[in-house]
Amino acid sequence: MAVGDGGGGVRRRGCGCSKEDFFPEESFSSWEAYGRALRSTGPRLADRLTARSLDATELHEVRARSGADMKRDLTWWDLAWFGVGAVIGAGIFVLTGQEARDAVGPAVVISYVVSGVSAMLSVFCYTEFAVEIPVAGGSFAYLRVELGDFMAFVAAGNILLEYCIGGAAVARAWTSYFATLLNHHPNDFRIHAVFLSAASSRFDSVVFVVLVVVFVFVVVAGLTKADTANMRDFMPFGPRGIFAASAVLFFAYIGFDAVSTMAEETKNPARDIPVGLVGAMALTTALYCVLAVTLCLMVPYGSIDPDAPFSVAFADRGMDWAKYIVAFGALKGMTTVLLVSAVGQARYLTHIARTHMMPPWLAQVHPRTGTPVNATVAMLLATAVIAFFTDLNILSNLLSISTLFIFMLVAVALLVRRYYVSGETSDVDRNKLVACIAAILASSVATATYWGLNRGGWVPYAVTVPVWLAATACLWALVPQARAPKLWGVPMVPWLPSASIAINVFLLGSIDSKSFMRFGIWTAALLVYYLFVGLHASYDTAKALAAEANAGKVEDGDAKPSAPPM
Repeated sequence: MAVGDGGGGVRRRGCGCSKEDFFPEESFSSWEAYGRALRSTGPRLADRLTARSLDATELHEVRARSGADMKRDLTWWDLAWFGVGAVIGAGIFVLTGQEARDAVGPAVVISYVVSGVSAMLSVFCYTEFAVEIPVAGGSFAYLRVELGDFMAFVAAGNILLEYCIGGAAVARAWTSYFATLLNHHPNDFRIHAVFLSAASSRFDSVVFVVLVVVFVFVVVAGLTKADTANMRDFMPFGPRGIFAASAVLFFAYIGFDAVSTMAEETKNPARDIPVGLVGAMALTTALYCVLAVTLCLMVPYGSIDPDAPFSVAFADRGMDWAKYIVAFGALKGMTTVLLVSAVGQARYLTHIARTHMMPPWLAQVHPRTGTPVNATVAMLLATAVIAFFTDLNILSNLLSISTLFIFMLVAVALLVRRYYVSGETSDVDRNKLVACIAAILASSVATATYWGLNRGGWVPYAVTVPVWLAATACLWALVPQARAPKLWGVPMVPWLPSASIAINVFLLGSIDSKSFMRFGIWTAALLVYYLFVGLHASYDTAKALAAEANAGKVEDGDAKPSAPPM
């Protein structure tokens, strides 16, 4: 079926720039049709709020809208290096110094542990979904299946923001280390660079080897200049500083979800994704902790340079030549982050465009290279614009909010997946599930809110924490699991997903209010776009597929909810 008829098919031709390539749906065929669509916004929104996709729909019908298939040639080894390459960048090389100096002191290592635990819990949730639904859409596809079209769209906008901001933040940090490599001060100049090269697993493996060599050098050479006196005032900002820094340093772990978007290109997802994702996160956390301790042993926390902490630390300790090695390694790491980020963000956008929530032109996969060229270029341009106008502190805080919000939703979606199956779960069990999840969310939000208000006292926590424990225990004891994972599953369900929800929400409570205002503005802009464009495009596409399904041409499941609204 052609795109121009308002359905979900793909125009199988070269890259075009006509209206049909961007708005092929019936609602946008004329101004009169668009007016009718706007007058039907209420009923259409109600339909999309309760619409849930199916695993098979995401794996077959939706994926087919890109025309050509992506090539399946990645192994667990590739995914592991992609995972490490996607994560190690501006976080460890820049934010470590910024947070150690201004927010937490030498206890920055504990902040990395807290953020690492949160990230690992999210890794478990992502892994189960990526094994079961190995498509390029990552968390967007997972949420579409379990929480419905509307929540998936809200997450989609934040996913795209996450990748644009992440790439922009790394691009800006890149310039600080580039300046030190040329013997300039980190802030002497800025190069707003976004690399258009396609990342390859072989290149990523080579860069990772270079990074390991540089890390070993930093640790060994740095410890020769260690002074344990620098660690005596270990926690100068108290526990609040640890968690405030953890919320910002979560930025250092962002990127692993890009690996889940490569599930569609993985040879054996059931084996390769768990090993690649979990292995990459465990290795990354260990490296972060060792490097953070080394930095704080070399320099008193109050003297750490916030822009290029490791390079300047070596220069201050009489090893001026070493800063060039550190800067070279940092640039290598951040360049890899930019490349892997380009891979992940393009695949997210591709799958979102497959549903027509974004223009389907962005969903096209090049038939020769098997890569989403249009989406890659679009996202890199957006990243460059953000990098040009925004500083790293604003970027990292806004990125942390967006990412923690998405990770929380994925954990909620995993609970729904395990405990609710349409046609099998009874109304009583469904209602108990909803009540338990609501109590888990409410207690987590209450805990985070009180922490964020900084009022002091322990009485509110004596209420909210037991409520979280009781809600999770009730879910574990009173609601039977409706689905077992087919290939690989998160252990200790519901405890691990519930803990992921709690810690992600708690870290959100440690972020400043201005960042939440920016997040609110972005979310409001998303809703405006959805109500005027995305809703009508995705509604038309879903109904066109439903018509084909009724005619016996495709499997049912994309057009209407697979279950009654929860």
